Amino acid sequence: MGGVTMTDVPPLEVTGLTVRFAGLTALDSVGFTVRPGTVHALIGPNGAGKSTCFNVLSGVVRAACGSVRFGDHELTGLPPHRIAGLGVARIFQNLALPPHTTVEDSLLLGRHRLTSAGFLSAGLRLPSAAREERRHRERVREIAAFVGLEKYLGHPAGSLPYGLQKLAELARALCMEPRLLLLDEPVAGMTAGERRRTAAVVAGVRDSLGISIVLVEHDMGVVMRLADAVTVLDFGRLIADGAPGDVQNDPAVVRAYLGERTDGTDGEETGDA
Repeated sequence: MGGVTMTDVPPLEVTGLTVRFAGLTALDSVGFTVRPGTVHALIGPNGAGKSTCFNVLSGVVRAACGSVRFGDHELTGLPPHRIAGLGVARIFQNLALPPHTTVEDSLLLGRHRLTSAGFLSAGLRLPSAAREERRHRERVREIAAFVGLEKYLGHPAGSLPYGLQKLAELARALCMEPRLLLLDEPVAGMTAGERRRTAAVVAGVRDSLGISIVLVEHDMGVVMRLADAVTVLDFGRLIADGAPGDVQNDPAVVRAYLGERTDGTDGEETGDA
């Protein structure tokens, strides 16, 4: 399947990222680098700051200080639509596909930012608009085949099993032709078979398309199978960063996940995932 190649994908460089809410520090000088064409997992206990970090990367939250650079572009301070226009696509935990719209038309929504025909041309069904729509639909079908959804293109999105709906969310993000994917718990709530299938598709996105992926995921089996690098947060601070095997055995990471916090708490908390 065509599209992005690794030469098109720059590194993502996060430096000194700090976020405060009402005097509370959600992220405290966090930094890491996502190498082009790799899966970089962002993990940590509940409340560690992972969702806040994702919100900064996608422009939903503005950092108090620090930098997020995607190649030559500084992302901090940009609104979400500008960040999406630079090739950054985010998939949220919750399903967002229109349930009564066909899978094909749902995926076509992902092509919106790539559409050059104006509303007038499309409304009048001018030949140029019709040709462009055919090209976009052809690309949608290619992407659906890549993730294994070609049989379901004519089905209402809401009629698909949960695991396939999540794959359709991933396919819609791929229809944006992203250079960086932000995946927020992509296998949460899935059966074992659905998790394996989704993990295989994510690996294929990296290996075949060369797209960089930042992954937040609580399933450590999936993280260890997929990730090329892992960053671990705890209470908004970076406590480990490196290869999956090294991070898995890091004493600070073991303490955080076992609840043996340095402040004496048991690790049970609510808030930021």
